[in-house]
Amino acid sequence: MPLLKLQVLRARQLYVLILMIVFVITEARAHAQFSFEEGQTSLPSSTHEVSRDNQLSSIEAAPLNQLPAGPCRLRVPDAIPQAKAKDTVPINEPLPYTPLSAHCKFKIFLTSTYSPYTFLSAGFQATLDQAEDQWPHYGGGMQGWGKRFGATLADTESRRFIQTFALSAILHQDPRYFPSYRRRLIARAWYAATRVAITRKDSGDNTFNTSEFLGALFASALQNSYYPRHDRSFGETMNRFSGALSSDALGNLLREFTPDMKRLFRKHAPEEILRIEEKLPIPADDRP
Repeated sequence: MPLLKLQVLRARQLYVLILMIVFVITEARAHAQFSFEEGQTSLPSSTHEVSRDNQLSSIEAAPLNQLPAGPCRLRVPDAIPQAKAKDTVPINEPLPYTPLSAHCKFKIFLTSTYSPYTFLSAGFQATLDQAEDQWPHYGGGMQGWGKRFGATLADTESRRFIQTFALSAILHQDPRYFPSYRRRLIARAWYAATRVAITRKDSGDNTFNTSEFLGALFASALQNSYYPRHDRSFGETMNRFSGALSSDALGNLLREFTPDMKRLFRKHAPEEILRIEEKLPIPADDRP
């Protein structure tokens, strides 16, 4: 029963995410079309196509110079270069790639370890699990919530260490998510979901995401050392393993389309909200 509830919850989350993505892309395209038609009345005919491409790029991606140029960053700039083809960047024009050193991979792990978002996310998940009576052997009240919080935090930190640092350094794979340079909704969504199985080597070439699969498997097995005895069976371990992969696929969809949603919401946000946002200590990677 708990597994069925978890699957229903994930299905609802995916449904809401898809609706948000469709809304964002539709709004962005409508705004791009309006800007293009408006520009036709004031620009010479020879510059119409260039103007349309520039407007599409300004809506779908922020300029590279808006992001800090630090070498040890988990976020990859989501700027979309000018593409000659309608849907994708030409294959014969390779995109610049800078690999992460082992030191950078470890620094990324450390940064995410003490990030406030890590603890807030663990707290939210522990609250949700307690409300749905996940891990009933942990009990209720603050004691049960504390056990769930500790288990969730241990899940996150152990997997980040194993996958983001240890395996990616040993296997020479890149733990970062690289945004799609496609323009169509279906193509971008498919690309994001398949990054669970495909990643980049330190050489820049695509390869099977061994660190993802082994990291999820090792972390799921490690959880048997502190989960309740009832949840240590082989079947429960495989359920956690498959759940980790599906969760990462959903996370990649969020990474792909979150910049679009941030730019859309920021464009329609009142000026007072924008002024307050500027005063908040928001990390540069989280700014739209």
